[in-house]
Amino acid sequence: MRNRISILWLLCGFALVTAKPIHFYQVGETTPPKPGLAGNGITDIRANSTHLWFGTGHGLSRTANSGDSFASFDQKHGLGRGSISALWVSGDTVWVATADDTLTAVSDSYLDMGTGLSVSVDNGQTWEHYPQPGVTPIQNLTYDIAVFRNTLWIVSWGGGICKSSDWGETWQEAAPDSMLFNPGARLNHRGFSAVATEDAIWIGTAEGINRSRDNGLTWAHFTHTNQQQPISGNFVVALAYQKTADRRIIWAATWKAEGESETYAVSKSEDDGLSWQITLQDEKAHNFAFDDSVVYVAADNGLFKSIDYGQTWYRFPEIIDQQSGERIYSRDMYSAFARDNELWAGTADGLARTINNGYTWKIFRAFNPAGVDDQPRTFAYPNPFSPFRHNVLGEDGYVRIQYNALRFTRSTIRIYDFAMDLVRTLVQGEPVVGPGDFTEVWNGRNDYGDAVANGVYFYSVELEGDGTYWGKIIILN
Repeated sequence: MRNRISILWLLCGFALVTAKPIHFYQVGETTPPKPGLAGNGITDIRANSTHLWFGTGHGLSRTANSGDSFASFDQKHGLGRGSISALWVSGDTVWVATADDTLTAVSDSYLDMGTGLSVSVDNGQTWEHYPQPGVTPIQNLTYDIAVFRNTLWIVSWGGGICKSSDWGETWQEAAPDSMLFNPGARLNHRGFSAVATEDAIWIGTAEGINRSRDNGLTWAHFTHTNQQQPISGNFVVALAYQKTADRRIIWAATWKAEGESETYAVSKSEDDGLSWQITLQDEKAHNFAFDDSVVYVAADNGLFKSIDYGQTWYRFPEIIDQQSGERIYSRDMYSAFARDNELWAGTADGLARTINNGYTWKIFRAFNPAGVDDQPRTFAYPNPFSPFRHNVLGEDGYVRIQYNALRFTRSTIRIYDFAMDLVRTLVQGEPVVGPGDFTEVWNGRNDYGDAVANGVYFYSVELEGDGTYWGKIIILN
């Protein structure tokens, strides 16, 4: 989403844009927060002294007890429609940006749109929702949020870079240079990331990194070509600030843009951007986390750790919950959070936590219970399923088949094609200690190891002493 070419470019406007709150939510007066994790695509993780907050593809979640329980917020609770595209937490204040897809007259395909910003100043007890700044939200969604000297900053692709000095009531365009604000024509006005330090606001764009010490009045601009020791690439999708007892470091996920010499890597600076060191070469990084001097990077090829400020890296192996047998069926890591030897990993296939450096993990996943509240006894997700795009780990993607067992039993699960010919036997007489929900996974291959063709497939879940329950999976590559 961050590197799509925009079809429609939008501006925040050359004057102040008023964005009065359009919805107010009071916990207890309407719908209480929903129990459980909101979604399995974990886009961001933030923390305050009482809660961990998680941005997901289906809303905002929080936990106060290391994942023993979750409470989740969505559109019914004062947030915008869709997924969480940006999250900022400090003290009892939580800012959330949301985004969705929409079909418009300018294109035959779906375009990303921002569905607004929501803020709580009492740790989620009440929320105010503001519309997305700009003339229209199409291709204008907020990718990151930062606060510097009581000024709120947001960055987006189509809407560019905007700031508010009155906590979201009004917005002003903030070109990170001396040029006329125009995200449609200027790469450096298309924002992707933001972070604040004690003395500067940093903005990552489609044309490098910008730093301002005076809240946007003047800027320094760092690109792949304007320094002797430059960043690896001009597409800056994430920024982070690490402060230890003896170091202050700006970290950047710098992707290859248009220059032939640019590369995907992580760039870091310990002298306020005057020079950059390149590390984790050829990796597409998405996010950073720090536990004092330890650095974590969430990237396309997994979760990385460095104990020497990026000189060397260790990649965590496959994440498996030894207690439940669950595993993360994805190599894509979107987010991470670390504190006091506790590490959280946000993936495309759920959330994981370790307190012993990855030797053991606990996996948390959102799901709808089968067989309750008029739900069927079995269902499959994601559905439609693409073995080349969904939950990819190694050479395969995986679809989950979830079912409910009422008591101890044995399960047999089979896959059939549209002609009801047997394609694959997943499990045969597997003991199941019910009652509860259970899952098996299918990699879209038949019993001979061959990938199946696109089409409709049926599956049966046979529970000994209970019955046989049927479901359908659509394979679409």
